[in-house]
Amino acid sequence: MTSTLTTFLSISNNYSKWTEITAAEPSVASQTEYYKANIGNITSADELVGDYKLFSYALTAYGLGDEVYAKALYKKVLSEGTDKGSLSSKLGKLGVTELAKTFNFEENGTSTTTSDAVQNDVVDLYLAQTLEEKQGETNEGAQMALYFYRNASKIDSVYDILADKTLLKTVYTALGLSEYTAAMNIDKQASLLSKALDLNDFKDPQKLTSFIAKFSTLYDSENNNTASDYVSALFGTSSSNGVVSFSVDLLSSVQGLSLGGAWR
Repeated sequence: MTSTLTTFLSISNNYSKWTEITAAEPSVASQTEYYKANIGNITSADELVGDYKLFSYALTAYGLGDEVYAKALYKKVLSEGTDKGSLSSKLGKLGVTELAKTFNFEENGTSTTTSDAVQNDVVDLYLAQTLEEKQGETNEGAQMALYFYRNASKIDSVYDILADKTLLKTVYTALGLSEYTAAMNIDKQASLLSKALDLNDFKDPQKLTSFIAKFSTLYDSENNNTASDYVSALFGTSSSNGVVSFSVDLLSSVQGLSLGGAWR
């Protein structure tokens, strides 16, 4: 198996090509065609939830595809917008918040689905999510790395991490923490993450890529991905007491990368 970091860098450095390949897959192309042809006709939360193909496409774009059965919940989310007392705000889940912000029927009414965000950004997100899921079929670590990179700049609080299972698993792996840490009291976890992380680092592409490099090496080590030995040798990483150290050459090469143009 190709190492997680190698896969991440390969895709992120050729992101447009990879999304074009994903978009051209027959099932993806068919679903995207239906979405583009019909989403502009939707004028309410009821109508969106009532069209399974459109509803499923929208949820999948925000990483919520496995919750398509929760029609009543999402009808409420889509109807209430993003105000402090809204359901999306109370749930505090990144994907739900972004979905409610884009499909804000409460604020924009019948013109909601004519926005550029609904017409085009949702399609881009759907392709990104589908690409990540495809990678997850052979290497879950690569899927997690791509997902984290795409969403990290949106993290405003450690509670955003705690509310998203993929973000949380990525962070705990990168920090060398046991999966059982997730069983701790939520506020204790928040305190732990607040001490261990500077969230501003996730808004810096260089520091973010370094974080993902650390995650990738630890993930491969924990999951017996032998390719990680090659990555460690190539980049000069070493591990002690669960903490990965990086050589100057690694940080220089990672920080010199031009990543994320399609995601920023």
